[in-house]
Amino acid sequence: MELRHLRCFLAVAEELHFARAAERLHIEQSPLSRAIKELEQELGVMLFARTTRNTRLTRAGKLFLEHVPRVFTALQQARGSVSAAANGFRGQLRIALSDGITPSRLSSLLAMCRQDEPEVDIRLFEVPLLQQIKGLHDDLYDIGFAQSDEVGDGIVVTPAWSDALMVAVPARHPLLTHKRIPLKDVLRYPLVLCDPRACEGFARQVERVLRKVDMEPMVAERVASCDLMMTLVSAGFALGLADAEHISASREVGVVARPLAGRSPPITTYLLYPGNEPSETLSRFISRVRAIDDSGNGKLAQLTPIDSMEVIEP
Repeated sequence: MELRHLRCFLAVAEELHFARAAERLHIEQSPLSRAIKELEQELGVMLFARTTRNTRLTRAGKLFLEHVPRVFTALQQARGSVSAAANGFRGQLRIALSDGITPSRLSSLLAMCRQDEPEVDIRLFEVPLLQQIKGLHDDLYDIGFAQSDEVGDGIVVTPAWSDALMVAVPARHPLLTHKRIPLKDVLRYPLVLCDPRACEGFARQVERVLRKVDMEPMVAERVASCDLMMTLVSAGFALGLADAEHISASREVGVVARPLAGRSPPITTYLLYPGNEPSETLSRFISRVRAIDDSGNGKLAQLTPIDSMEVIEP
């Protein structure tokens, strides 16, 4: 089995069309078909069910697809390690990011790492939560950030920091008469929420808050990023629900942030890493994460709800 076989398989599996896969790989369709046939013969299974109308993965093909991307990730990391060593780095830390992470905290954390251990090469990987969990088990990542604590066995989960859940409101909206907005009033208006497929953990935490009121939310749109959410809020399309740091970081004109009335649970970002004994480099990184807060005293960071935030302007 050669890498070209895996590249061909991955292209066909993602396109589910041999002609488009061949175009993507910049090869003719006949060598692509030949490579797939050779791979199927070596594995002893059919990976694709192909008719004149469509191409689909077989059950064996779906199982194989779960493993192939990790091969290329491992290869990329091996190349990165060699390159880092050639450039004078004496260690590497592979960090997976899922569900989004508070921008200001991430930049502060990376700056601290560069200052304290400039010889450690830091690699960042933005991946879905499920891929992060698999990667932690398969030694593709050393540590990760996510907004879910439901990750199964073999992974250590610890809170990294928390941020207040806020309502993003268009300027001049009627709800701005409230300093703190009751959740039942929020649910009387259309909402733009994060798509669970893109931000699984964050969406799950918001859903827990929404379930506190016996009202069905009117979801106008689900988006993959907080930036798009703030764009839609600024346009008056709907209200948004996001943590205070992400709203501030978006700097979208015409958005006002208000806390929810009562005791609303914060949005928590978790640190995920394998259950085996962490290396010294990883242990020091975990200590730095715990030191990232506004006071700089090393305690768990948590933003308390505020009465209001000004219109966010550039």
